[in-house]
Amino acid sequence: MARSTAKKPKGAVASVVELVVTVAVAIGLALLIQAFIVKPYKIPSGSMIPTLSIGQRILANRLDTHPSLGDVVVFHPPIGADSERCGNRRQGVNSSQACDQATPEDNSQTFIKRVVGLPGDRISILNGHVIRNGHMEKAPYAQPCTILCTFRQTITVPPGHYFMMGDNRGDSDDSRFWGPIPQSWIIGVAFFTYWPPDRIGTL
Repeated sequence: MARSTAKKPKGAVASVVELVVTVAVAIGLALLIQAFIVKPYKIPSGSMIPTLSIGQRILANRLDTHPSLGDVVVFHPPIGADSERCGNRRQGVNSSQACDQATPEDNSQTFIKRVVGLPGDRISILNGHVIRNGHMEKAPYAQPCTILCTFRQTITVPPGHYFMMGDNRGDSDDSRFWGPIPQSWIIGVAFFTYWPPDRIGTL
């Protein structure tokens, strides 16, 4: 007599084990992706208006830590950023020069700003607009600035550092006050916004 080749139905225990393993693998992959590849962030302030609004959610590419000019970047700011403390006390707030030296340690916060200066660039700021290597930036996204907007004396961005500013130039705590960011403090480049639904798209 020929044996039946039909598969026996899985037991309840085997089905539960398979489901648990599938869920565990899915969670593990999601955590790995978030830790090493793509991570979501929520915009905490209005410093990037109109590009990004408070509460808007973005995705950052954690594999891209060498941004280009104009990229929107997620990074750790220096210790003292909250109090607008420059590593060079003669620069920044109440000075004719923007800050060219951050304090030596970063903190655990995450900031989101735009790269407006690359390593070696010579920068001054007039009415909130960056003059980079003698040329005024083309920044249609930059909002008007009325307070702490002009730093006429030129600084040079140090090697391996990036000068960051918010698009909302009059309401942004950025490199003008606490200095350029070393590449090692960069978390990733923002590339997509997924919330709210009417703002879905690339950056």
